[in-house]
Amino acid sequence: MPATPDSSSEALRAGEIVFVTVGTTDFDPLLRAADEAAPRLGLPVEFQIGIGAYEPKNGPWVRHTSSLDPYYDRAKVVVAHGGAGTILEVLRRGIPLVSAENPDRPDRHQRDLIGHMAEQGRLIWCEDLDRLDQAVAAALAMPRPEPLVTPPPLVHRVVGEFLDAIARREDPRAVARRWRGGRLDPEKNGS
Repeated sequence: MPATPDSSSEALRAGEIVFVTVGTTDFDPLLRAADEAAPRLGLPVEFQIGIGAYEPKNGPWVRHTSSLDPYYDRAKVVVAHGGAGTILEVLRRGIPLVSAENPDRPDRHQRDLIGHMAEQGRLIWCEDLDRLDQAVAAALAMPRPEPLVTPPPLVHRVVGEFLDAIARREDPRAVARRWRGGRLDPEKNGS
């Protein structure tokens, strides 16, 4: 039951949901596992399916949407691929997250990121999609996490100093040496 433009308000009804998202690509095994688990999860499940071929049967779905905010606003838990953008977006909102690596990605960056975040206790890593319902149950049972706070980006400062050095006909390598190896600290380096 896809959420077409005419029925999107129906898909965005009030109430808490389990929200499943695969981003802009495809991850049919995750969609299939979540769809099969949906009747056992205790909450309605809504899906964002990207370009995949699998179309869920146990909840409304959209391929793409201009914003996932309406879904995140109602999500009691999010089930997602291991993309950095999605992981950070969900963790910044303080929503419990179950994440699964998409093995079809050309490298294993999702595995590395999910593993790191799981070690920190920031998400539940579902390494076996046959156990997705158990991972979701664990996420639903956990207290709502504190939102992840990330420092503001400071690359604009580094680039600005580099360009200023060039404009003053100074050696820009001095800027690189000053910033190299250190952590960019907004308190110390300004914003």
